[in-house]
Amino acid sequence: MFKSATLLTLSALLAGVSAQQVGTYTAETHPSITWYKCTTSGGCVAQAGKVVLDANWRWLHSTTSSTNCYTGNTWNASLCPDNDTCTTNCALDGADYSGTYGVTTSGNALTLKFVTTNSNGKNVGSRLYLMKDDSTYELFKPLNQEFTFDVDVSNLPCGLNGAVYFSEMQADGGLAANPTNKAGAKYGTGYCDSQCPRDLKFIGGKANSEGWTGTSTNSGVGNFGSCCNEMDIWEANSISAAYTPHPCDPTGPYKCTGDECGQPSRYTGVCDPDGCDFNTYRQGDTGFYGPGKTVDTTKKFTIVTQFITDNGTATGNLVEIRRLYVQNGVVIANAVNQIPGIPAVNSITDDYCDAQKSVFGDTTSFQNH
Repeated sequence: MFKSATLLTLSALLAGVSAQQVGTYTAETHPSITWYKCTTSGGCVAQAGKVVLDANWRWLHSTTSSTNCYTGNTWNASLCPDNDTCTTNCALDGADYSGTYGVTTSGNALTLKFVTTNSNGKNVGSRLYLMKDDSTYELFKPLNQEFTFDVDVSNLPCGLNGAVYFSEMQADGGLAANPTNKAGAKYGTGYCDSQCPRDLKFIGGKANSEGWTGTSTNSGVGNFGSCCNEMDIWEANSISAAYTPHPCDPTGPYKCTGDECGQPSRYTGVCDPDGCDFNTYRQGDTGFYGPGKTVDTTKKFTIVTQFITDNGTATGNLVEIRRLYVQNGVVIANAVNQIPGIPAVNSITDDYCDAQKSVFGDTTSFQNH
């Protein structure tokens, strides 16, 4: 169906030539969160996890002072005249999770605020990874398994995206493979996904400052991108929802440039940017998901994603991705596709993806990777 590597991790990577530095102005203390590993025979066992903020959201400053290396959408020309010099001169610092980023945990619950007003103005959004310990990301290998979590999207309106997904990244943040990386998983380094994002300030252990062009008030893109297999478990708000696999050709993380990143043409890259999605509204059932609908998004509910293999074992080939919901103690099967020409199914398979791309007139980027 697509590479099992798409489903390996919820984590991040950073590597490089010049050492990426770590700041000391704010101590890095990872918020704790409890999650559970469950089996049919042994029930559920609590796991003592933590979460870490992605490096791209962090304060990046001079190694010798509090001077910003990056402000708004611009790199400091003195500290960052080129990638190598910038890598040597700049340090990632610790995060004030609740005060600056609006991130809090309580027991097994994680709360993310979209906009948080703080002493520096305001922060918009965040991206976090689940950790095994303070220096290691938690790896997930979900073949022949299911992944389940509860969500409350009642205050998440149309136009916003609350996402949970797997990305193919290294557990230690690239420290073993790249000893010059001094930050690693502890500081949430090295994000990658199937869009081969070029808005990352550091890729492959080096700054991405050369060729940087601002794209908004607070972001921009550099010459390089970071690519890897991606499995979108949940991209949703209170009005719509989808789950989507995105395969890539290389094993990730992969540092790209030019056409490999899908720039300037979207489909020249080494990854599938579109994916093969299942969105119940798009597939014709407009009454399934939303306020007051079959899955009532005004109330908390549970999302279940099952990864089915051809031989019913964790070493088999992935052949189907199923979605279920649980609300008010009732298991709700995913809505069945209602679009003519696409199989009347409620899960993602090769046959479903082939038909969907053909009927909707989409590119075959998913199949090509």
